[in-house]
Parts: sequence; C-alpha cells; structure tokens
Amino acid sequence: MDKNKPSRLYFIDKKEDLIQAKRTTVTLDGRDILIIYHQRKFYAMDLQCYHAGSSLELGDIEEINNKLCIVCPKHKYKITLAEGEGLYKGTDPADEVPTPQWFSKGIKQRVHKVTEVDEDIFVTLSNCPGRVESVHIVALGSECPGGVGPGDETAGPGQVQGGLLWSYLGHGARELDPNSVTPSRHPLNPAFMEYQSRVFGDVRVMVRDCPSWDLLDSDWASVRSVLEQADIVVIKYSVNDKLAFQQVRNVYAPRLRPLLRHWGVPVILVAVGARLNDEGPPCTCPLCASDWSSCVPHSEGLQLSRDLGATYLELPSLNNFFVGRYFGSVLEYFMIQCLKQKAKERPDKRRGHRFNEPRPPHLDQPARLPPVRVEESTFSQDLQWLLERGVQFADVAFYAGDSGKELGWAHASVLCAVSPYFRQLLVGRQAWERPVSRCTCRDRDGPHSLLSTWDGGIDDLPRADGHPPGHLSRLVVKDPLLCLCLWETLMFLYRGAWEWEYLEEAIAEKLKNPLAVAQLMDRIRSFVGREKYSSPQTVHCSVDSFWLQASRDAPTTRSQQGPLTLGSLFNSPLYSDVIFMVQGKRSVLPAHRAVLVARCDVMAAMFSGKYAEARSRVVPIHGVSSDTFLAFLEYLYTDTCCPASVLQAMAVRVCAEMYQVKRLQHLCEVCVCAYLQSMPSRELASTGISVIRLLRRAKCHNADQLYVWLLHFIANNYLIFSHKPDFLELSDEEREQVERLRWPSRGYLQELSEYQQRRRQIRKSRCSIM
Repeated sequence: MDKNKPSRLYFIDKKEDLIQAKRTTVTLDGRDILIIYHQRKFYAMDLQCYHAGSSLELGDIEEINNKLCIVCPKHKYKITLAEGEGLYKGTDPADEVPTPQWFSKGIKQRVHKVTEVDEDIFVTLSNCPGRVESVHIVALGSECPGGVGPGDETAGPGQVQGGLLWSYLGHGARELDPNSVTPSRHPLNPAFMEYQSRVFGDVRVMVRDCPSWDLLDSDWASVRSVLEQADIVVIKYSVNDKLAFQQVRNVYAPRLRPLLRHWGVPVILVAVGARLNDEGPPCTCPLCASDWSSCVPHSEGLQLSRDLGATYLELPSLNNFFVGRYFGSVLEYFMIQCLKQKAKERPDKRRGHRFNEPRPPHLDQPARLPPVRVEESTFSQDLQWLLERGVQFADVAFYAGDSGKELGWAHASVLCAVSPYFRQLLVGRQAWERPVSRCTCRDRDGPHSLLSTWDGGIDDLPRADGHPPGHLSRLVVKDPLLCLCLWETLMFLYRGAWEWEYLEEAIAEKLKNPLAVAQLMDRIRSFVGREKYSSPQTVHCSVDSFWLQASRDAPTTRSQQGPLTLGSLFNSPLYSDVIFMVQGKRSVLPAHRAVLVARCDVMAAMFSGKYAEARSRVVPIHGVSSDTFLAFLEYLYTDTCCPASVLQAMAVRVCAEMYQVKRLQHLCEVCVCAYLQSMPSRELASTGISVIRLLRRAKCHNADQLYVWLLHFIANNYLIFSHKPDFLELSDEEREQVERLRWPSRGYLQELSEYQQRRRQIRKSRCSIM
C-alpha cells in the first residue's frame, strides 16, 4: 500500500457475528488480516507471524506483564495484541541471583485500527509497508539549570516543550495521547514522559524522557525495566548546574555503568548551555573555564563520558542549528547502527534453501574450574600473639621513670620496623653508634622526652626460656600517660600501626580524660611519623610509607589501608639474631627469631625447645634452594608470595609444607593455577612444563585443591594434553575422570563429524546439478 494513499474503512461484519466467531480472517487489499475479539475488545493484525510467516489464527492468548499477547503456535513467539510488540523471556547475568524476566524486542507485528459504527465493525489498514521498524530512546536528566524538567514549561519561542529530543524531532513529534497538549505519561512509570515520531520515512521513534534523577532512588526497579527496553540512552545535564552534575557523577553514574556496559547500549552524554563569563557575554567555547565555581568544566564532562563509555557532546543552546547538526547527526548514526543490528538478527526468508541445510552441533562452554581457596591473613594476630607471650625472645624492657617498675617487654626488631623513632633510639643513625645514654630531655617538645635508654643495654643476660643470651635494651618511660597506656600502645604498634580509632577508644576507656587522650595520641603519632621528628602540629606523614600491604584479600577503607608487614626487616642484618646457611655456605640469610616464631609454628617449636637450633646462632638448611627459602622467608615477613614461575611456585609450596604454613601452600597453588590459566593454547602445547607431572607432585605433597584443579584443567584442554606422551602416565581412575569431564565431549565430536559429512554430500549434490 502506498504510504501517501489516504486511509479508508473496510467493512468486516456485524458486531454480533464477530463476537460469536471470536476469530475471523479476511483479505483486505491483498493482505490477510486476523480479527480477534477478546475481553470485550476487538483487535486486528496481520495473519502471518513476523518471524517465519506461520498463521496466528490458532494461537493462544496469554497475559504477560499486564499485556494481552497472542502466542504463535509454531515457534511460540509472543506478540502483544494492542501494539504488535515482540516479547521474550531471559535472565540478566549482572544480577546476583539471575531470575527470568520479560524483555521487549520493539514493534514487530503490524497491527490495524478497529472502528465500531452502529454495530458494524470496520478496519483501517496500517500504512506501514511490511515490518514495522522501531527505535526506543530513553532520556535521563534535565538540560535546564535548576532541575526544570521537560514538560514544566509551555512551548514557545526560545523554549523547549519536551527538551532536547523534542527539539530534534521537531514538528514530527507527537504525544501518545492525542487529546493531550503535552507529552503523555508512561502508564507504569509516571515520571517518564512519552512521545513518538517517524524518521527515515517509516522508522518509528519511541522516546521516554525522565528529567528527574530522584526516580532512581524511589523506584529503581521501574527505571531499570524501562532501560532494558532502550536501544539508545541519552543522558543530559546543564553546564550551569554543577551541583546536579556532581550528584549524577558521584551517585547515579556508578549504578548505571555496569548495566549499560552489560547491555551494550550506545550512550550519548549531552552538556547543554553556555558557561558564564563575568567580563562579557556567555562563552560558547567548550574549553572555557571562566567560572569554575558554578559551571561544569569540559574536562569533568569528558571524564564522565569515559566512565560511562558514552559519546560526549556540548551544545551551547537548543536552537535548530546545534540540535540538528551536532546532536541530530550523532543520534541518527546510532539509530542507523541499531537498525542494521536488528536486520542482522532477523532471519533471512529469501533464501529458502538454507532451511534445508543441516545445522552445526551446539558446543557447550567448558566446565568452570574449581576454585582454590586461601585462608584469611593472620599477620596482625601473629604479631599480637608474639607480644602476649611476654619475655620470650624479647630484647627490650620498659621501666617506669618515676618508680623504676617493670612495665613490659617488647622486641627491638618489630619496634624498629614500625617506628623510625625507636630505630633512632635503639640503633642510632648508624648501627655501630650506640652511646651510653641518648636521653634528650632538653628537647621538651620532641618525642625523645618520652623515652630514654637506661644504660645502653646489658649483654649476656640469662633468659628463663633457655634460648641463647643476647643484648637487652632497657627503656625508661618518662611520660606518665604513656606509662599508663603502654600495653595499648605496644598492641597498636604490633598490629601494624594503622588502627588509630581502636587505639583512641582503648586509651579513652582507660584515661577517662579527653584532653589527656588528645595529648597522648599526638605523642604516639610523633614517634610513628617521620624519620626526623617534628612537632605534633606538623606531623602529616602517613604510616603507610613504612609498611607494606600484608594481604591482597584484606578489605580496605579510607582510614584502613590493610594490615602492614615487616618488609623493611626482610633479609636485613638489623637486630638479626639467627643466620640461615642454605646450600652449605653458598647463601647466608639473616633473620629474626621473634618474627619466625610468631609466623611459623614449626620454627616456634624449633627455637623454643631443646634443639640445637635453639642454642645456635647459625642454622643450616638442607634440601631447599636459596631462592626457594628466600621466597619462604619473604612470605613470613611480608605475608605475600610472588614466585617467578610455575616450578618455583611448586618448590615454595613444598617448602611451606615442610614448615606447615597452610596459607602459603594455598597461595602457591593459586600462583600455579594463575600461571597455567594465563598461557594461550599454542604456548600450552609447546611448553616444557609437564602438567601431568605437576599433578603427580600435587598428589604426593597432599595438595588436594591443586590436584582437583589440574584434573579439570587437563580435561578442559583435552585435545592438547591427550597428544602428549606423559598423558599415558595418568592412572586408570584419573583417566576415567578426565574422559568424563573432557571438553569438547565425544558426543559433540561425533555430531561434528556427521555434520561435516552431510555438508560434503550437499556440496557434491549441488555440483552434480550444476
């Protein structure tokens, strides 16, 4: 039918007869039309389904999402009776618990208008030739400063009735309700205004415009249901409303970003308005920064578009030139791309012989590899346990300055690592400089007025636990507040010197004086701040510069940067009291008994019991390479493990099994899995690493998680490993499990062989016909 041909009414039948028949098929102007009477209302649409041309006459009618739909009897396609909209059911993988939902494909079936005149039923055929193409656009935000949304102003010169999109659609824009002067409201989402137009001749453009961002807080589910139907998303804001822009950037953009990226919907970010200029007329330059206090800079808008994956535009005004030339060209480009994508998804009915061709077999995705779980870090708890043990391996004693009473014991290695003040007090600027007394009481404003050495230390002091005698430093605590809260302060330092809030609560509970709490907190900050002390008012150095992150899995916040480690003491002779001789005398590794005892139960028993290692300063290590043992010590000091290769990760894992460090074993297993999974197929086929032998070592050393993971990994890469000679080393039970989990499966390979054979037969038959 010619689009310009005037519409006419076609008489169908009497109303009583059509009600009795329920469904009637007629041919009007060469078209087969289906008339349906359901729930006291008549509907008319094309008889053939838009998908494959099947008849809809015998289709069931169901209510889906409060819409009456007819179900195609052949392929079960759902089509709404009123609009001809195609519906389908799917799940959103972005949801934590994916639940099936109904989604819209847009207007797919041609529907016709039914008119009743004096108990007679007439039909007006739709002017749309064949399939109805449609593009759904969802607009969010207001282009007017102060949050004036579309529809709040009346149409007139220089004003916008429906906002940016209404200006683009021009005279072709019309509301869905013919009796309404302004765009009509969405029936389920009243905050959305709906209007439509036609572009490119016969393409229907449906616009749903929501100028208020508050709807995302009050009714997020409704906004998401509307966004799911969008083909294009337009986000608008005014450059003269910086407060609204910051709210969009900080609150709403993070909620929209994962959904937009998951759906792959094109997004257009439009900044409307000219930036203010006090010296003259408004500046239209996008790089102008004449008024940064109230206007949104170009750089911030551009950064927001990058975060959302959007196309960024700036329009100085909403006149026909800027809207039509700039915004219109970008919007039309995305509409054309959307129509092309829909055309690709449409089945090609012109080539009928394709339906007779065999379909290739469906290849399922490989099974997911089982996870390798790692225990949470206990680094802070280990050092806290070391402090609670008291005198064991302690080499620093604290005494009250007024009474000489013993206050507690600590470990110089830990104190020197966490605090540059203790490092200077106990060690001096150089390791060999140890004056008898470094009491600097004259510096009343400095931290040295808090502590001082008694006599420079006592050597060869016998210990109750039987370990070899060593140097003992006595520190006099001259500050009365620090004497009262020394245990809380030491606990704070041993746990990493980052739990400031907990320290302040513990001190406040003990002192019961806010002024005293503030004074003591400033003094504690003084000796964990900078290397060279300055007054508490000028101490701004973060403690994080002296410590390393202990666990990659530890949660982080603004005030909490994670548990911190003794990384500065690793492989350092500072206050070391044990030396490991690895591989004879080839490698000499200094260490600290206190750290080893706190972090490793085997070494705690070795250095605390009646063994030769407890009485000797030099401890030989056999059966482990120097690189492997060095990586093992690095974990004890830093709580991290970064082996350079798969083989080194397995060697460190064996060493961790020797010393019964469970978390390090599992970290090494994770490293092995990560290295193997990152290899491409070509490298995996040509590498000299034998995954089968790794499987044997994992079983030998009780690496149950790694053993199961490697079995699944071999099964997922069956075509690579089955051709290697060491594949025959698998036991019968392991080979049976690999065959059961193999990808691709035997059934798929058999179906693929049959499909290829049928394809060859079809080609031969075509050649013979030609």
